[in-house]
Amino acid sequence: MHERSSVGELADRLRSELDRYSPGEKLPSSRALVERFRVSPVTVSRALAQLAAEGLVVTRPGAGAFRARPQVPAAPAGDTSWQEVALSADGAADLVPRSVDASGVLVSLAAPPPGVIEFSGGYLHPCLQPERAMAAALSRAGRRPGAWGRPPVEGLPELREWFARSVGGPVTAAGVLVTSGGQSALTTALRALAPPGAPVLVESPTYPGMLAIARAAGLRPVPVPVDADGVRPALLADAFRASGARVFVCQPLFQNPTGAVLAPDRRGEVLGIARAAGAFVIEDDFVRRLVHEDAGPLPRPLAAEDPDGVVVHVCSLTKATSPSFRVSALVAHGPVLERLRAIQVVDTFFVPRPLQEAALELVGSPAWPRHLRALSAELRVRRDAMAAALRLHLPELALPHVPSGGYHLWLRLPDGTAESALTAAALRAGVALTPGRPYFSAEPTAGHLRLSFAAVAGAGEIAEGVRRLRSACDEVPG
Repeated sequence: MHERSSVGELADRLRSELDRYSPGEKLPSSRALVERFRVSPVTVSRALAQLAAEGLVVTRPGAGAFRARPQVPAAPAGDTSWQEVALSADGAADLVPRSVDASGVLVSLAAPPPGVIEFSGGYLHPCLQPERAMAAALSRAGRRPGAWGRPPVEGLPELREWFARSVGGPVTAAGVLVTSGGQSALTTALRALAPPGAPVLVESPTYPGMLAIARAAGLRPVPVPVDADGVRPALLADAFRASGARVFVCQPLFQNPTGAVLAPDRRGEVLGIARAAGAFVIEDDFVRRLVHEDAGPLPRPLAAEDPDGVVVHVCSLTKATSPSFRVSALVAHGPVLERLRAIQVVDTFFVPRPLQEAALELVGSPAWPRHLRALSAELRVRRDAMAAALRLHLPELALPHVPSGGYHLWLRLPDGTAESALTAAALRAGVALTPGRPYFSAEPTAGHLRLSFAAVAGAGEIAEGVRRLRSACDEVPG
């Protein structure tokens, strides 16, 4: 049984038995609980910690666990109605909005209800995460000399060097800043490169989290259409001329959500267009380590072909590990690096050193390449299983492109099908979907869905999820 489910089950058993003990009375020892329930000491420790967090037990080091005494009734809730006036003050003139729409981000972060198949997830299912390797890396990291001290604000030199090697080209450790996850890195980059009220060019469709960052910073996203070969250079040049933008955000490799890879003949053209406009390109290289087994050699990051400092590169370890392993990098060249560094220091000081040390231990271990190889093979199997099931059971949903990297498929709905109605029907049928509307910064060309094959337990759940989606489509008029 998975450790997490064992913890929850043991906590439920202990919770149900608490009435046998008087307040302040000692519970059985951890050893006794291990023998009685035939679980590991770690499971017992975590279950007791869960009950302690709920205020039901009190743990005392060296003494054991005790039933907590009754809590004093909570004081009556205060009157917060005054906040409606304070928060509703006219913000029309605010360059940086005070309220943020996080709905597009929360779709991929929120856990679905029990029994619902998660086609909406944005991270690897626990069975795909290198949990043992991460645990071992964190354990070794905690024993490193100085592991709990203050790190350099730019990041540990060895980790910066590793990121620089992974990008390649002219990039050196001096041009790398270690950051806390790709979302944080994108936020820092957009704040550094565009003032509030400025336009910023974005791919259309694109990652909702980036659109949320831009709007939260008071920026105006300007869409540039993407086709099967990535962003369209002629339209990119037109958008720069029409908007006066000085920033373009793109995902050249396995673009989210379309899965497109920027074509070889467009790569230099995109950099040249940005350079001529006096603009930066923010390269979000978010899933390079989620390549599928049949992908073949990958193109290098744009940053590896950019000696002039046009590209500000973002890459991360999170997608290939765990949503909580938030270690990423910002890569830049020239004066902009100091601005990026200053913003990051003011916002977050630095990434916690134990996490950086754990990242070094992980990527330097033999388990890391093994994990990437196994992940590459499994993602291909899941992608093929989902694509085959969709073509068999839902041929009316257009699948224009099957990517060779990433963790999802992008589907176009038949004309007249309401995204919101289908998403609601699917949830009633027991499958969580990601609607396409949040991926567009302007009016979408059609209705779409993004289906993740990485956040589920395996091919069996994929088949069952597509079956449930079939029944939801039958319920919604097209």
